Amino acid sequence: MAVQETVERKYVYDFAEGNKDLKDLLGGKGANLAEMTNLGLPVPPGFTITTEACQEYLATGREPDGLADQVAAHLAALEQTMGRCLGDPDDPLLVSVRSGAKFSMPGMMETVLNVGLNDRSVVGLARQAAGSGGQADSAGAERFAWDSYRRLIQMFGKTVCEVPGEEFEHALDDVKRARGIRDDVELDADDLRGLVDAYKKIFRKHTGRDFPQEPREQLDLAVRAVFDSWNAERAVLYRRQERIPASLGTAVNVVAMVFGNLGPDSGTGVAFTRDPASGAQGIYGDYLANAQGEDVVAGIRNTIPLQELERLDKRSYDELLDIMARLERHYRDLCDIEFTIERGKLWMLQTRVGKRTAAAAFVIAGQLVDEGLIDLDEAVHRVNGAQLAQLMFPRFQLDHEFQAVARGIGASPGAAVGQVVFTSARAVELAAEGKRVILVRRETNPDDLQGMIAAQGILTSRGGKTSHAAVVARGMGKTCVSGADALEVDVPARRFTVAGQTVAEGDVVSIDGTTGNIYLGEVPVMPSEVVQYFEGNLDPERTDDALVRAVHRIMTHADQRRRLAVRANADTGADAARARRFGAQGIGLCRTEHMFLGDRRELVERLILARTDDEREKALAALLPLQRADFVEIFREMDGLPVTVRLIDPPLHEFLPPLEQLAVNVAVAQERGEDVAQEEALLAAVRRMHEENPMLGLRGVRLGLVIPGLFAMQVRAITEAAVQCARDGVTARPEIMVPLVGAVQELETVRAEAERIIAEVVGGSGVEVLIGTMIEVPRAALTAGQIAEAAQFFSFGTNDLTQMGWGFSRDDVEGAFFWRYLELGIFGISPFESLDRDGVGRLVRIAAEEGRAARPDLKLGVCGEHGGDPDSVHFFHEVGLDYVSCSPFRVPVARLEAGRAAVETTGSDSR
Repeated sequence: MAVQETVERKYVYDFAEGNKDLKDLLGGKGANLAEMTNLGLPVPPGFTITTEACQEYLATGREPDGLADQVAAHLAALEQTMGRCLGDPDDPLLVSVRSGAKFSMPGMMETVLNVGLNDRSVVGLARQAAGSGGQADSAGAERFAWDSYRRLIQMFGKTVCEVPGEEFEHALDDVKRARGIRDDVELDADDLRGLVDAYKKIFRKHTGRDFPQEPREQLDLAVRAVFDSWNAERAVLYRRQERIPASLGTAVNVVAMVFGNLGPDSGTGVAFTRDPASGAQGIYGDYLANAQGEDVVAGIRNTIPLQELERLDKRSYDELLDIMARLERHYRDLCDIEFTIERGKLWMLQTRVGKRTAAAAFVIAGQLVDEGLIDLDEAVHRVNGAQLAQLMFPRFQLDHEFQAVARGIGASPGAAVGQVVFTSARAVELAAEGKRVILVRRETNPDDLQGMIAAQGILTSRGGKTSHAAVVARGMGKTCVSGADALEVDVPARRFTVAGQTVAEGDVVSIDGTTGNIYLGEVPVMPSEVVQYFEGNLDPERTDDALVRAVHRIMTHADQRRRLAVRANADTGADAARARRFGAQGIGLCRTEHMFLGDRRELVERLILARTDDEREKALAALLPLQRADFVEIFREMDGLPVTVRLIDPPLHEFLPPLEQLAVNVAVAQERGEDVAQEEALLAAVRRMHEENPMLGLRGVRLGLVIPGLFAMQVRAITEAAVQCARDGVTARPEIMVPLVGAVQELETVRAEAERIIAEVVGGSGVEVLIGTMIEVPRAALTAGQIAEAAQFFSFGTNDLTQMGWGFSRDDVEGAFFWRYLELGIFGISPFESLDRDGVGRLVRIAAEEGRAARPDLKLGVCGEHGGDPDSVHFFHEVGLDYVSCSPFRVPVARLEAGRAAVETTGSDSR
């Protein structure tokens, strides 16, 4: 009978067995402790329980088979190394139990220090401390031991047994109050011994049992508590915010305790190898004498600057600086370091690549290139588009006390200050007088566009990040706070109320599009030097601004490395000019329906409601020269660059009077006996064309096929504008895009008419006009091979493709249930913000592959909101698109991310 051998899975690694590249298995903390150990740095001995053990524990509700035995074996080895046994009454070994996930989650999970202490070993610890010399006398040693014991009960009770932490804090405060002291360090051994008794009673009250005296039981329960903390509410929320996968789990690090609370010759601190706020080189950090590590971040006493350590302990200080320099060279990055000094002996407790501000990220990347530690590919990899976006928006200078009166959704970043106005017309009027205004609405609609353009920022009491206000504001680079439901907006009275205060038209407010905060009065604003650089107002070769120089250098390299072209969504000459300054290589989406608002709305209304050929032709004739002039302006600004013009794609409700309002107006006029024949005719027409769901109704190609001459007028205006520009020496490269196509026959019908008009207008001018379509209907993606036979290019309209792919109304769902989906983890992020790769992304991939198979020279782009989303740009690079298009202010972000995608695809020798 054959004997089947099983290989026991390895769940525990000694520090000497790992390295910094094993973060998936050992977590960031364990991998870096192993790396420092291998470098020969003074790291307390210990071992790491892997993330795989955590994953199995969370999946099954019990520890993996073999884990207990492996922990016992590594604990025995640790005891042999230290010459002490865990919790020995005479000479105890104590350990810390710390979490450590692959990605840094500071403060989100649990730590327990001084594991192994009990009623007997606390006496041994005091004897051990007194016998080890140093500056502590026997009284000081006894104080240290009881201080360590009370910390264990407090941390263990709160972390492992869910005892309310405030009860321990209240007990500590009571003792200090009774003694008339303020700081913990002023408590003596008797105070702390009494506090231990008080803590034990609190523990028993909440757990129904005595504090565990068995050291191994303490260790096992602490390990499980760290595993469980992976799914604690704050950890889940942090992971969702940072997009950290929930499946990773955390490692657990068991480390021999070293003590910073042994007296004035001991202490603990945090150090950074460079300033994490600015990137400046120097000595940055904090130190706290006679303290354990948690005291620094807990803020129980004021720390001193790290430089002060030189005066207190020069030998440790010099050794620390040497190690800091060594770690930075080794990791080739800013390092965040935790250390403890135990009676003059320096111990390294942790290092990691430090978190930094967006500005510091760019500056440090540039510095490391200069120092020869990384190359420019790696510098591009080290920064990201989200950081660049933070640098591009103005920000409030909150040096003084400003209290937000309400908070909405930060829908479009930036800081805006201005007088409150409640109508688009008033915004335009005051802006023309040179005044700054904030347009306040319950929610915006396309008729508000002019006011939105004129305003410094937009504030709405309804809507979310994908509402009309949010999408348009981001496209224009306008600050927007949406969904501030604490505001009671009264448009007729031209005022809103919030927190018991009334804000009338003309009053000044300040809104923060990053945090969503709303302030009454004027908060000082700081302009973005990075935007000034992109606008051409700062010469990177002449400025002393290290950030601008770093941004210029990294962006230049990203542009050299990227394969994806970056275009802009722009509907006006001003938008086109701004896009070009920001580095756009053309326009990927010119929305012609935006040209039909304002004064022209009446013409469009007449066109849509026309009952005779004559009425329709008159409306089209009036629109033609207006459209032609629009395109001439845009082609001039984009001289030599492609301009993709989407034929009109409005849901009809955006151009027709609201049915309910019109019906009420007619009824009231009839009651008064007024002549309402014209209004009745309009009401009948609106009722005839009314749609329950306009977003899925008569729009796009359907409108062009139903209203004869509409698309023909636009094609003629585009082509005539291009020919006029050619005569003036301007190279126009128009690309006509047919929207909402779901069947190749629709495109073939429009294309046949368009080609006839183009041939008639172009003549011998040399102007070339491409004809393509948007892929925004799922059926179009699934029949892309057929549609490519009639299209010279595809542009993916990912807003509608997401809406139709998910069956979501993007105008309604965010406020209705997205918050719950995010809370439950169904979404990590809204699919309207970052592309759903598995579903909508698969449609994009299918259409790209099948389209190119049918037409190898098919040009592929994307023009939805996702074109400026950093993560989505990487996907578009991966599936082989030729370009992305986004709002002008997001062009630099897309440029950088396209460069990062290319670098990460080809790799970098310096990584």
